[in-house]
Amino acid sequence: MTDPVLKDRIALITGASRGIGRATAKLLAADGAHVLLLGRDRKRLEAVDDEINAAGGKATLIPLDLANGAAIDPLGPSLYERFGRLDIFVGNAAILGGLRPLNHIPSQTWEKVLAVNLTANWRLIRTLDPLLRLSDAGRVVFVTSSRVAAQGRAYWAPYSVSKAGLETLAKTYANETADSAIKVNIVDPRATATSMRAEAYPGEDQSTLKSPAQVAETIVKLCLPSTTDTGQIVPVG
Repeated sequence: MTDPVLKDRIALITGASRGIGRATAKLLAADGAHVLLLGRDRKRLEAVDDEINAAGGKATLIPLDLANGAAIDPLGPSLYERFGRLDIFVGNAAILGGLRPLNHIPSQTWEKVLAVNLTANWRLIRTLDPLLRLSDAGRVVFVTSSRVAAQGRAYWAPYSVSKAGLETLAKTYANETADSAIKVNIVDPRATATSMRAEAYPGEDQSTLKSPAQVAETIVKLCLPSTTDTGQIVPVG
């Protein structure tokens, strides 16, 4: 029997307690990776951990609120002490922040959406980059919503602006790591059956949409050591 393709790789997934993050974590674990489950809700993370352990996989819980930027900064050194490197980072966590006109957006909503969707990913890059450079094939995947980011869609301003910024952040990091073993790519899930989608489109029949597991398959492919592309936006469906 051959070893799983990601045997003993160390993979960090944000927003791992539900939706696309949960599906990605389970698939990475099934492929042999030790997954680090990062999210705000410990109970939900524990449920994912139980599922992974029941299937024979390995996981570690990291309860952390990405809106608390100062709590992100020690993550890299802490992971270095325990694992010595990081092979995969999936920046999936995001919040919608509601839909309303620009002039009706509370400042705390604007600041929180930008903090979680954009600034947290910069802080994560900053603290995780040294560990990714210690991997023989560091892989980074961010999750976007390209149509919303590009269109400047009415009433979606915090989310739209944050995703446009995230795409530029990811491409910048891809360019800065072009001469290294790190590959950085972006996945655009498009219409997917998630709780965020339900918040944006209440009443929509989610049975007509692709599942988070389908998106996870694309993300995991970009996490493989064999991946050679970098700086790409990869649509799903």
